[in-house]
Amino acid sequence: MKNTRIATAVLLAAVALSVDARAADPDPDPWLGRDKVLHFGASATLAGGGYAIGAPLLDCRGHALILGGSLALGLGITKELLDATGLGDPSWKDLTWDAIGTVSGLLFAWSIDLLVQGISDEHPLLIAPHVTRDTARLELLLRF
Repeated sequence: MKNTRIATAVLLAAVALSVDARAADPDPDPWLGRDKVLHFGASATLAGGGYAIGAPLLDCRGHALILGGSLALGLGITKELLDATGLGDPSWKDLTWDAIGTVSGLLFAWSIDLLVQGISDEHPLLIAPHVTRDTARLELLLRF
């Protein structure tokens, strides 16, 4: 019994002495850093703004969503590619926050559009195809 206690004490002492007491280095690119807020905000603004520009010009809300999303993600990807060429520090975390901001901005803009315009034949939920009986083809209209 006494030998077991001594062996346990020696084992615990060895484990305690082998543990590195230094603090871990902080993450240079934390998930919740200040720059992530900027990525989220810029992407949400660009996506919502792109939707707002596209909604009155395009016949369907789906195309406005594509426009806003393409604008925000395209600029976010471009920024990360420029960082990869040496103009900054590229980060998948930044790109992830760009995507989250894009989705949030699109949802916000689409929700406001639905509240203001509602759903009707002139303003359908997502798509507005024009199918004629004579031609039975799909036409997408662009209004200026």
